[in-house]
Amino acid sequence: MTQANPGARKEIIRDLTTGSVPKTLLRFAMPLFLSGLLQMVYNMVDMIVVGQMVGTEGLSAVSIGGEMMMLITFIAMGFSNAGQILISRFVGEKRYDHIGEMVGTLFTLLMSLAILIMGIFLLTYQDIMAWLNTPQSIWEYTRLYSVTCIYGAVFIYGYNLVSAILRGMGDSKHPFLFIAIASVINLALDLLFVGPLHMGPLGAALATVIGQAVSFLFALTLLYLHRAQIHFDFKPRHFRIYPSVIRPLLSLGIPMVIQSAAITFSMLFVNSYINQYGEVHIAVTGIARKLESMISVVSQAISAAGGAMISQALGAKKTERVPRIVGHALWIVAIPSAIFALITLIRPEWLFGIFSQDPAVIAVAVQQYVPVAMIQYLGCTLRPPAFALINGSGNSRLNLAVALLDGVACRIGLSLLLGVTFSLGITGFWYGNAISGCVPFLVGFAFLLSGCWKKPLRGRS
Repeated sequence: MTQANPGARKEIIRDLTTGSVPKTLLRFAMPLFLSGLLQMVYNMVDMIVVGQMVGTEGLSAVSIGGEMMMLITFIAMGFSNAGQILISRFVGEKRYDHIGEMVGTLFTLLMSLAILIMGIFLLTYQDIMAWLNTPQSIWEYTRLYSVTCIYGAVFIYGYNLVSAILRGMGDSKHPFLFIAIASVINLALDLLFVGPLHMGPLGAALATVIGQAVSFLFALTLLYLHRAQIHFDFKPRHFRIYPSVIRPLLSLGIPMVIQSAAITFSMLFVNSYINQYGEVHIAVTGIARKLESMISVVSQAISAAGGAMISQALGAKKTERVPRIVGHALWIVAIPSAIFALITLIRPEWLFGIFSQDPAVIAVAVQQYVPVAMIQYLGCTLRPPAFALINGSGNSRLNLAVALLDGVACRIGLSLLLGVTFSLGITGFWYGNAISGCVPFLVGFAFLLSGCWKKPLRGRS
């Protein structure tokens, strides 16, 4: 491992334990918000371009293909978030030598998993499509989109781990630049491939993979240029699993992976029922998910920023800052959520019309989905402070409990209860999915009051 001098660390490593809590939170969250906004645009472009140029069949195929891609990303998200939390804790404790060991471990673990998952997916994707009740009319479109996207798994995993490393050290600006690069490339290639070249969903998927690849290469280059500051010199012998950090990474990462998996599979389970209602309802569900992601970019930015701040604060033993971070996270997210809910109530046909001009799609969205959207926005408001505290404290058991409660007991249970038992049909599945999104707040609020978040991380070396 290379050794960094203290002065050089200031270029990347940022202290989040001093100064005004709301100012620090907003300053750190703003690049994360912009990154999320671009990520949302990055993901929405495929649906918008395909929906407008190919039609409802293409839009539905991209929607289901996006659901399938969720199956390959939850592992990257789980371990990357765990790595970010641990790096933030190391920064707070000023244990800089552990940062390099975590970098080497994350690269080795996640790149190996990316290759393994890609192989498994290529062998099983048709079974997954059948499980999701993919209509025969869009089977080929969905297959082309999904198989093409899977080849970008290494880039998805790589981008997530590099961004987690940087965020853990207090750098939220560079991840924004990387996603900006990917978004511009994706938009330009989408318009070219789906438009003049008439490649349909295949072109949209190809544009996504190319954008991800270029973004990851830029991110990797930045880490290499700052290798002294992260105590990792990128020599082959250092790409390995380090015993000093693998135990806490697994202790925290596995529950986070299970959490992501539970939520992902529960959503796919619910969507497998929704997909039986046909292309129009598939399209509405896909559009609604993208609209929810518009407010989620704020939620996720505040959650990630709050989690990093809480992790550093606990590492530096500044526990008095934690409740203040949680409180400010709540009101910051509440403002844009309220504004967005008002826009959805007043002009729903305009919002859904961005993605599709199909009168049947817009009619179902406006007449049936708007009340469901209000509950989804409420969940987007309540979740960030809860996850900031739970993730920032590194409480692996509580992460697992939230996953099982939110993903299994509530999302699947409520959806089946309302959709099947109470015979509400697709509306019941929509409501069950939306209501479950509010559950993490109840758990997080109880956790805050208990004071258990002050305990040290489990599995530390």
